[in-house]
Amino acid sequence: MTQPADNKSRLIEVTAADLPLHCPTPAMMLWNAHPRVFLPVEQTGEALCPYCGTRYTLKGGAAAGHH
Repeated sequence: MTQPADNKSRLIEVTAADLPLHCPTPAMMLWNAHPRVFLPVEQTGEALCPYCGTRYTLKGGAAAGHH
């Protein structure tokens, strides 16, 4: 996963190893966190967090998340 430790980054690229994806991620600072929500990034290759607006993209696109 490519992201800084703060919660200000609004675009994060993830890989199949990061699935299942949830926001906030373990690397995000807890004091600035919202309730955990799982995001189906593997379905379309992109997902938007409904709480903080962070956009996640799956490296390689949607096919990378399929088994």
